[in-house]
Order: sequence, then C-alpha cells, then structure tokens
Amino acid sequence: MATNTLPATGNKRPASARRTTVFMKLLMALSGALFVLYVLMHMYGNLKIFGGVQAFDEYALHLRTILMPILPFGGFLWIFRAVLVVSLVAHAYAAFWLWSRANGARSNRYVAKQAAVATVRSRAMRWGGVALLLFLVWHLLQFTILKINVGNEAAGDSAGKLVISSFQVWWVVVIYLLALVALGLHLWHGVWSGAQTLGWTSSTKARRTAKATGLVIALVTAVGFALPPLAILFGLVKGS
Repeated sequence: MATNTLPATGNKRPASARRTTVFMKLLMALSGALFVLYVLMHMYGNLKIFGGVQAFDEYALHLRTILMPILPFGGFLWIFRAVLVVSLVAHAYAAFWLWSRANGARSNRYVAKQAAVATVRSRAMRWGGVALLLFLVWHLLQFTILKINVGNEAAGDSAGKLVISSFQVWWVVVIYLLALVALGLHLWHGVWSGAQTLGWTSSTKARRTAKATGLVIALVTAVGFALPPLAILFGLVKGS
C-alpha cells in the first residue's frame, strides 16, 4: 500500500519564510541608507549655527523654499518628511519582525546556543533603535511641531535662537548626547549590516572597508551633531 510521506526539512525554514526574511533585511538596508543620507545632511545643516543666528535662519528658510514656485512654501520639506516617516515605519516594522522571528527561533537548542553569543552591538541596535525613536518624537516636538523653548531666551520665530536657547539648558544637552551615543552605535553596526545584506562584503577587503566606513560615518555624524550643543552650552556660540 502506498504511503504518503512528507519530505524531511530538518532545521531549514520554508522557502517562503526565507524569502520574507531576505525581503525584510533588504527593506531595513534600503530604508537605513536613506536615514544615513538624511542624518549626514542634517548634521551639516546644524553646523550653520557656528555662522550665527542669521546664517542658521537663512539655512532654515532655504529648506522651505526648495523647488519654489513649482511647490508651495515648505512643500518640498513636507514631502521629504513624509518620505522619511514612511521609511521610518518600514524600518521599524522590518526590525521588529526580524527581532520577533529571532526570539521565536530560540526554542531550537542549536539556535539557542547561537543566540547566547549574540554580540553587544546587535543588542545595542535593537534597544538603541527604540531609544532613538523616542528621542525623535521629543526632538520633533521641541524644534519642529510645537517648538518648545525650554531656555530663558526669547526665540520668537527664529530657528537659530530656539536652538541656542534650548542648548543653554544642561539637561537638554545631556539627553541629546545620550541620543548621539545610540545613533553612533546604530550607524556603526547598521552600515556594516546593510552592506552585508546588499552583498558588498563578499571578500575580506570588502568586509574591512564596510566596517571602516560604518565607523567613520558613525564618528563623523556623532561628533558633528555634538559640536553645536556643546559650543552653545559652554558659551562659544551665543544668540546675540
């Protein structure tokens, strides 16, 4: 009598699951690349504060006049923000999907042993990403949506004065610097992981280049973002 048997799969995941995992990793890599570009541009823009309040306000105004009159005042900036929000949602969804799948795989003893030796950087990516998400909400409320002035100087409609007034408060600078630590670690590991996902680490030289690139981007970004608030806090940049 014929017997129906199912093919043994061992510990291998179904092809559909593997394809989904690859897609999620690719989604994380591509959305992450957009954020790397954004944070580098944002970091460069923040350095305009060293030119004074007027230079920073002119920079902020220029961002709102890009592609005018094709787009209305601030149109390009809002489109760019919408793209970033969509990318952020996609990045976070892919990250939590992969995280959940990794946790589920730990029921297998062999995989559990592999999970036990997970690196500090990988865990920092997970919790650092959550910390960055919370900081981003506060950052947007403070400087974009509500424009919360926690300092003592009147800012009015001046973006530069708002930045200077805010970073004259020590605890705001501390929050900002802690977020930069999380950002630096995220960029360092994220650039390497993204290069790996995109197949750019097929050789020893390529792997070293990807790791070095991630480290350089992380350091340049973190230091570049840290300079304005520290300079303001210690009185090197003033509102008047």
